[in-house]
Amino acid sequence: MAVSPMVLYPTDALQNANIRAVSSPLKNASSAQASSNGTPAATVVPNAAAAVQSTSLDIAEQLNEDEKRKYVKGKKLGEGTYANVYLGHLRNDPSQLVAIKKIKVQKEYTEGMAPDAVREIKHLQELSHPNIITLHTVFSSKDQNLNLVLEYLPLGDLEMLIRDEKGVHYGAADMKAWIGMLTRAVWFCHENFVLHRDIKPNNLLIAADGEVKLADFGLARSFSDPYKPMTSNVITRWYRPPELLYGVKHYSGAVDIWSVGCVIAELVMRAPFMPGNTELEQINLICLRLGTPTEENWPGVTKLKEYTTGDTVTPVPTKTQYQQWGFGALGNEGVDLLMKTLRLDPKKRITAREMLDHEYWSTDPKPTRLKDLPRKAGGEEKLGADLKRPPGMVDEGRGNKVARKLDFGAAN
Repeated sequence: MAVSPMVLYPTDALQNANIRAVSSPLKNASSAQASSNGTPAATVVPNAAAAVQSTSLDIAEQLNEDEKRKYVKGKKLGEGTYANVYLGHLRNDPSQLVAIKKIKVQKEYTEGMAPDAVREIKHLQELSHPNIITLHTVFSSKDQNLNLVLEYLPLGDLEMLIRDEKGVHYGAADMKAWIGMLTRAVWFCHENFVLHRDIKPNNLLIAADGEVKLADFGLARSFSDPYKPMTSNVITRWYRPPELLYGVKHYSGAVDIWSVGCVIAELVMRAPFMPGNTELEQINLICLRLGTPTEENWPGVTKLKEYTTGDTVTPVPTKTQYQQWGFGALGNEGVDLLMKTLRLDPKKRITAREMLDHEYWSTDPKPTRLKDLPRKAGGEEKLGADLKRPPGMVDEGRGNKVARKLDFGAAN
């Protein structure tokens, strides 16, 4: 029996360096002055408030400078309108490498940080897992740019391996290892009530030991409040589930599971599974390849505000059809797992917890060991390209360049 893909305890490459993220470098001390009996004094000494504020600011600046001095910034790995990415290392241990993501001041947010930066920092500080990128600390520059010190992941991302068909060869055992690491990351997010909302191959970065790390939490949010409306305009279009395309305002971790299914399919096809150029085309591709959403396979779907379908009703494909399309490379249980991630009705979609308990993991082949997983040169440049871009962005013109490798109509 294959070893369960679940990992409960995180690892930290810089754990021994005694690095601690500063939750808020600008947290002010209380300016209230206590009296002898412990209650705040009723009178205020002239200029006392200004003195306390000045002292508090000095402490905040000192904390910030202490964090900044721990690192030496090296060569630039990537430059973009949203952020620049640098290679860095610990000042007292040059062998401990990091990636420093310097988020530029955005003109439209003159009174605070961009919300995507806030989300990324918030959730990365809360989530510590071997398959989630580690945020070591945060500090600001003199020009008010925010610097995120992230773990260094020198082997690029999963998209880079998928696209290089001539240079990178992988099989069922390799795919099982990658799928397991992705599933564990998503499970941990959902166990902590966090939706990632932008799972795709170029957000799956690869560490030096081959471990896959889920990155880019700029669109992540908590889903602990079931009554608060949520935006449907999230998740890169190719990996976006039908319920978001239909404009739902309340959803669950099922949206991430759909994206996981699209990544699994892409691993097999070595091309995006459903690369729609518009939202309407995306819906049409879903209808063509996974069946037309109807009241029979998804009760209540026709009542959704933006519900639409193609001209013809396509039935939900069978396991035999999935195998004919080439997904048989995953094995019989692997195909079953894929089908359950891509169910149209989000209530019937498998959960991350259920994915970890699936029989897929107990069948041969066993997942490839980390040290034996395929690798590719040039990962440092890809790391810079991934970290510099704004979250949730996709090349809108790229769909026209992607070959449709499978004739889905022929198997229906």
